[in-house]
Amino acid sequence: MKRILFLVAIIATAFVQQSFAQDNTKVTSPQLLTAYYQLKDNLVKSNPAATAASANVLVQSINDADKEILKDDVRISLLKDASAIAQTGDIKIQREKFSTLSNNMFELAKSVKLSTEPVYQQYCPMKKASWLSTDKAIKNPYYGSAMLTCGSVKTTL
Repeated sequence: MKRILFLVAIIATAFVQQSFAQDNTKVTSPQLLTAYYQLKDNLVKSNPAATAASANVLVQSINDADKEILKDDVRISLLKDASAIAQTGDIKIQREKFSTLSNNMFELAKSVKLSTEPVYQQYCPMKKASWLSTDKAIKNPYYGSAMLTCGSVKTTL
């Protein structure tokens, strides 16, 4: 009887420890959003080298993301655009690909809680494109300093 109780206690302890253990190799949704925001900020600064570098960080975050957060079809779409941004030093091409990336990130943000903080979808009427931001203040990644405050908040998640 004592052996059975001891065995049950060991098994219960193993299950409890496993349920509390965290897999630190998986990227959480806030990390995806942070990498996206860094990419956006580098586009605002009109810095193609930093934009490509931050796109590489986003690619890595997408690849490391938990499959529960990113389903395969969404992962493929995000990787396509983030990789295209990472592989070019042309700010115009980076901004074009960022538009599609932003649309896909917004769809992800609608389906998965990416942050405990509000996520603002902002829109540039000149470019007819959206992006996500941590702040209500407009800092347009499509035109940089040329039209820094062009745009408006369309949605808050």
